[in-house]
Amino acid sequence: MDHKKFHLHSSFQPAGDQPEAIAKLLVGIRSRKKEQVLLGVTGSGKTYTMAQLIAKVNRPTLIISHNKTLAAQLYQEFRDFFPDNAVSYFVSYYDYYQPEAYIPQTDTYIEKETDINEDIDTLRLAATANLLTRPDTIVVASVSCIYNIGSPREYGKFVLELRTGVKIPREAIIDRLVDLQYVRNDWGFTRGTFRIRGNAIDIYPSYDDVGIRMELSSDELIEMSRINVLTGDTIESVSQIVIYPSKHYMTDPKSYTEVFRTIQQDLEKQVGRFRSQGKLLEAQRIEQRVNHDLEMIQEVGYVNGIENYSRYFDKRSPGDPPYTLFDYFKESMERFYPNNSQDFLLFIDESHMTIPQIRGMYNGDRSRKQTLIDFGFRLPSALDNRPLMFDEFLRRIPQTIYVSATPDEWELMRAHGSASIIPSASEGSQPDPWIKTDDGNSGIVEQLVRPTGLVDPIISVRSMKGQIDDLIREIQKRILRKERILVTTLTKRMAEDLADYLKKLNIKVQYLHADVLTLDRTDRLASLRRGEFDVIVGVNLLREGLDLPEVSLVAILDADKEGFLRSRTSLIQTMGRAARHIKGEVILYADTMTQSIEKAIAEVTRRRDIQLMYNKKHHITPQSIEKPIRSALIDSSKTKKPQETVFDILGMPEEKFDSLTPKDKKLLLKRLCVEMGKASRDLNFEHAAQIRDTIAKIS
Repeated sequence: MDHKKFHLHSSFQPAGDQPEAIAKLLVGIRSRKKEQVLLGVTGSGKTYTMAQLIAKVNRPTLIISHNKTLAAQLYQEFRDFFPDNAVSYFVSYYDYYQPEAYIPQTDTYIEKETDINEDIDTLRLAATANLLTRPDTIVVASVSCIYNIGSPREYGKFVLELRTGVKIPREAIIDRLVDLQYVRNDWGFTRGTFRIRGNAIDIYPSYDDVGIRMELSSDELIEMSRINVLTGDTIESVSQIVIYPSKHYMTDPKSYTEVFRTIQQDLEKQVGRFRSQGKLLEAQRIEQRVNHDLEMIQEVGYVNGIENYSRYFDKRSPGDPPYTLFDYFKESMERFYPNNSQDFLLFIDESHMTIPQIRGMYNGDRSRKQTLIDFGFRLPSALDNRPLMFDEFLRRIPQTIYVSATPDEWELMRAHGSASIIPSASEGSQPDPWIKTDDGNSGIVEQLVRPTGLVDPIISVRSMKGQIDDLIREIQKRILRKERILVTTLTKRMAEDLADYLKKLNIKVQYLHADVLTLDRTDRLASLRRGEFDVIVGVNLLREGLDLPEVSLVAILDADKEGFLRSRTSLIQTMGRAARHIKGEVILYADTMTQSIEKAIAEVTRRRDIQLMYNKKHHITPQSIEKPIRSALIDSSKTKKPQETVFDILGMPEEKFDSLTPKDKKLLLKRLCVEMGKASRDLNFEHAAQIRDTIAKIS
């Protein structure tokens, strides 16, 4: 197998307008366009188009998604498309994360607390190891990829490279493993540990699922093999191997003298500043903290919060951007394509959601750390342990494709003004983003035709007066045809009240909103597809990522209430839920035609006209999608039966927390931590976040 090539495995070929979209995007890439947009409707196969481009361009690729759950779905899909290549998953590895903070109003210092998910940590380490060892790497990441993870050059220096037949003392191997932050454990063989058995050393790399066994005789490495970490059985013999560090952030003991001197100089400046301002408590606090941290680093090479000193070890100047996953991609290109002027490839999925997240990450991080600095808990260097600023992010992006059914004006303008690899600011007035601008040179490529021939739904606007009675009549029509219905409301309370009202009319209905656990939401949607329910009432959960072919009607209540839930983008995304059924229809209940409604209807109608013309030209008869209910990423039979809320797990309402004894609270917190760990391991991140918030309330 040629590991310099991406090998796409698929049982189907590009269909509809996929071939045209792939060809146009490929021309843009080869003509060195910096940024392009793939405007693809729901169900048009955007992910498959991305996979086709990766296989044809044949460069390391980064795919960024706006949340862990969608990233996990993409990771699964690309792993299936490229089973012979290195497909990795890079998201935040915390099951529970309480950042270090100080609240001046109450004089409360909150120490950093974390519960690291070892499985996700393994996938993160595997991603960076793959980038440094294989040119055929795809990484699916969340926006956490713009956070500091240390220099790839330093990380790459800390390796243990071994070959059979080499003379090397056993003690030298052990010392090097300790330098790489592996821990000796002869009784428990877990990730990031090594054990010694006679003349053999077994290592369990943090980034792999198999172990490594080295057999030595008289200080000579006579044999190496990859082993099953559970049974110890040999999988295969190897003649050479490279072992990467157990952690991303590495510090070189040889640099301690110089680094510590610089830190001490900055400490003296900060202490002097506090004393000149009469802040003696803050001066004493920062002096004790830094001196303690330096002693710990000197003795064990690590201290909690060592990332706040990353600027010194990375040899960065104050204000310099941190090293992120982008730097590992850059290092990969320099290693494997040294004579190639091209860069890696970047896809930003659901760009209308992902870009705003990236834009806003820096400011929130800085505000919290500035308070810690002002009150003597951290040196100013803590500000340099941060995510990238948005302009820094933009300077680092390679050739980029923004992927969305509803790209924002920002992405469209970037693509429209991106004629070459050097981005230039576009001048003049902004074009209407929903006017078709794909003239072969705009950088905006549309993928509007579904392989099944399905077209976007018919849209009607009806008065809000009597909207519930009208909705009930429409629901009953669909029930008789054994079709499903989605209804969106503005608030959780409205969703629950409407669901209760419909139940009284003997309509099989359930509600969905943020207080319903992730597993329960998945089960309810599956129940809708199986016909156990006919109607789902929700708030903002009916947009990206829902695949419900049985739904023929989407009803949007209070559609003229301008705001995030009724913006042009949200309306188009919600309307798309009815595009999987041959009789798909959308009803908006509104008394006023807002700009958002007008633009959303105009865009969906434009897409529908294009789809109808395509079907007529190619003699295609649309067919509803018949799709099996997809298995979850985890086996729900092996997990706790999902409940309505966290409080159902606890068996008590929230108001009873204050009546618990300290001992009962401690037991309850332990139980919740276990539940949180399970949810995160099962990739149910919203459930884990809800439990995390409950822990904060109880603590």
